[in-house]
Amino acid sequence: MLTRRGAGGLVLAAVLLTGCQGAQTPAPAEAPAPLTTELSVPAPSPPPAPAASSAAPAVRPLTGKLVVLDPGHNGGTDPAALNAQVPNGRGRTKACNTTGTSTAEGYAEHAFTWALAQQVQQLLTAQGATVRLTRDSDSGLGPCVDQRAAAGAGADVVVSLHGDGAPPSGRGFHVAYSAPPLSAVQSGPSVRLATTMRDAMVAGGLTPSTYLGSDGLNPRSDLAGLNLATGPAVLVECANLRNPAEAAAVSTPAGRTPYARAIADGITRFLTTG
Repeated sequence: MLTRRGAGGLVLAAVLLTGCQGAQTPAPAEAPAPLTTELSVPAPSPPPAPAASSAAPAVRPLTGKLVVLDPGHNGGTDPAALNAQVPNGRGRTKACNTTGTSTAEGYAEHAFTWALAQQVQQLLTAQGATVRLTRDSDSGLGPCVDQRAAAGAGADVVVSLHGDGAPPSGRGFHVAYSAPPLSAVQSGPSVRLATTMRDAMVAGGLTPSTYLGSDGLNPRSDLAGLNLATGPAVLVECANLRNPAEAAAVSTPAGRTPYARAIADGITRFLTTG
């Protein structure tokens, strides 16, 4: 066998044919295909479209509920208007309203209840409730207590917000309801609302009154707003504004927040449980 190194560094062999024929000239070798350094990269596929959700939007727990908040008192001080007599719901009359109390530093009850109502309203609205206030500002007079009761007609719940003016040694909250009741709603739903509110405030870390009522509850016959109520209604004396520690707390937004959360929680519990 004869060998010959051909082009491209390949060794070519010529095979001697039978009969000892002469060596054949090998055909020129094919040049190898050139190498390429480029890789073919497929184009990226577009991300899959998100699957359409068939779930309906979550319904907030208080959707469809109407809550009326009554920020107690008002900023006006006209004695004649405040002393005008209106029905008290038990066949007698009482003053249209009063100026309320204040802390020793001069923070007025009407300012406290107005600020607290804004916080409670925000919390309840976030839960889907429609919230109405019995007054639209913290200035001026009125409405009178009988008109505030009328503003709650058709509401699922009415809560009147107040701060008390008791001796400085007393502290804590109490929840008032109309007693003896003047209707079935006052003897049933209003009492349940009062106890539910009391429980929510205790759960929120607030202390039942040490000076009035019993275990945070205070049945009363002299509150026109409760006597005239046609739906579940209570009045919450949130704190004693004459007590130095409680006065300091309710005078700031952060100090009012536990009260707002507890009251909103009490309303939510009442409206979402049987």
